[in-house]
Amino acid sequence: MTVNDKDRSVIRGLARRVAEIAQLPKQEERRDLWRKHNSLVKTRPPVLVRANASWQEVFPDDKLECENPQLRATERTLRQTIFQDSLNDDCIVEPWITVKAVPGMRLGNVRWGPEIKRTERAAPGGTWMFIPPIVEEEDINKLVKPHHAINEEATQKNLSMVRDVVGDILDVDLDRGPFFRGFSGDISTDSANLLGLEQLMVYMVDRPEWLHRFKRFLMEGVLTCHDEAEEAGDWSLTCGGNQAMTYSQELPDPKPNRFGVKRDRLWGFAAAQEYAWVSPAMHEEFLYNYQIPIMEKFGLVAYGCCEDLTQKLDMIKKLKNVRRIAITPQADVAASAENLKRDYVLSWRPNPSHMICNGFYPDKVRQMLTDGLEAAKGCNIDITLKDVQTIGHKPDDLREWTRIAMDVAE
Repeated sequence: MTVNDKDRSVIRGLARRVAEIAQLPKQEERRDLWRKHNSLVKTRPPVLVRANASWQEVFPDDKLECENPQLRATERTLRQTIFQDSLNDDCIVEPWITVKAVPGMRLGNVRWGPEIKRTERAAPGGTWMFIPPIVEEEDINKLVKPHHAINEEATQKNLSMVRDVVGDILDVDLDRGPFFRGFSGDISTDSANLLGLEQLMVYMVDRPEWLHRFKRFLMEGVLTCHDEAEEAGDWSLTCGGNQAMTYSQELPDPKPNRFGVKRDRLWGFAAAQEYAWVSPAMHEEFLYNYQIPIMEKFGLVAYGCCEDLTQKLDMIKKLKNVRRIAITPQADVAASAENLKRDYVLSWRPNPSHMICNGFYPDKVRQMLTDGLEAAKGCNIDITLKDVQTIGHKPDDLREWTRIAMDVAE
């Protein structure tokens, strides 16, 4: 699909603005902050806003100006970057834009073979349920081991288009990393998708040996994709992830198009949201022991997302390269701080409903943030506002929240 003059003008204008922001001195100051913080050097608590869920309120898709589908995605990324910068948190704006390679394998709801279906939504934006495809014990034979593969023709087409439009303004980075990263590679998410959350828990009691076989299959599938990507030289310095900024003193800085990187030079990420109500012992037996072989290949690891890990911290510390641990709204901040001390980074996520999603009350926000940091006094802690489902169509409230959080952190 060709690029018309309007699309080209829109993207280039946005890219110039991002390039200007990326060159500001504050970006290097933020890099230095995150390098030290993630390496357990004492700093002020960094503040990060991850408000993408409320993006439709700030700039809904029907306001995007580009007609070309690929460039509409690029436009959205650039506009989100510019909006993020307006919040004045510690998010780093990089002088490049990343294009993901098009996988050459079965993805979506058939990435493990059998199709993962779900019920219809009762209303637009409403809830739905998975219809798990693995029901009987013999259904495990339907699973197909995945492999790392890239559709080179489609990837080159997308990459060439973006480079043609903005390559003289921003570096265009290509992400050739394996599909099974983040939630797609943490085993926990796909276990629930394939089995159903309730059945996953029942099988820990009713089918333990079968469940171990199932988990081993998923673990080996993820490891196969990771190994094949490494052998192909497709891991690059922008393939790491830690739900924050991937800077540290121990690992190389992210840079565009630096391929052939081993996993021990990157951040890895895993979570266990589906195991939030599972005991530490069963969490370890039926998940963590299968995540460790995947995560130990990375240089540093961030663990946890929305699950309360207060009672599981001793288990998590068994992974020698874990560095960042999620401290969620349900977690006991003081107890977590006492356990982790200054040996780990506490990635604290205050409750977004209390912060901004259910009305914005500045004095209450200030007190809650102060109390949380006081509970973890002396620890390596940062503040991440995430899972922001709504800001009440008031982006200025989000900017004010950030100002308060930065003030409290200072």
